[in-house]
Amino acid sequence: MCKRKFVVALTGASGMAYAVRLLEVMSTCECEIHLVISDTAYEVLETEIGISIPRQEFTPCALGLSASCESKFFPSGRIHFHRCDDFTAAIASGSYRTDGMVVCPCTMGTLGAIASGLSLNLIHRAAEVHLKEHRKLILVPRETPYSLIQLENMTRIARAGGIILPASPAFYQGVSDLNGIVNFIVSRICDQLGIENSLSPRWRGPEEPELETPAYEKFIEMVG
Repeated sequence: MCKRKFVVALTGASGMAYAVRLLEVMSTCECEIHLVISDTAYEVLETEIGISIPRQEFTPCALGLSASCESKFFPSGRIHFHRCDDFTAAIASGSYRTDGMVVCPCTMGTLGAIASGLSLNLIHRAAEVHLKEHRKLILVPRETPYSLIQLENMTRIARAGGIILPASPAFYQGVSDLNGIVNFIVSRICDQLGIENSLSPRWRGPEEPELETPAYEKFIEMVG
């Protein structure tokens, strides 16, 4: 059975915790990852996560996916790094088959370029390929509030077949810390990609929660 192939792109929006956690989870599903990191994403990774990545000598352990350079999360050959300006990369062509693409986090500039059909870098081009080939494309914006232009760009992408998945966490599942918030969003991304996961409790109704926690009980008391 062929391994599934996914494109994961990191852009310079806030929310790098989502991206790193997503890569950790995807490493468990026996899939291949084609990773692209924009120039500003390097800076945000260092600001938010404290990760400084050498741009010319990328390794998975540099992203914090492994405690050592043995890259236990992504064995050799499972993750493929592409420079953002490399239009010769396999993922720039529709003839290279993949199973989906995620831009997480997604800046409004990236979203606007994709909505306009621009290919100013490899992230834009790969997204364009996924739309034209009718493959799953998931954009994870974190911006708030949204302007009319941004909303119209999201509408254009949705009409073209893309999925807008805002980083808007829920609290009904008993979130009590930052990890729970991150896991909820990553779980929703994985659901869209068809990746089985149990990152976040799933709602079964108010009388039959999948997981009861003190935070969940406080939530029920608050809304009751």
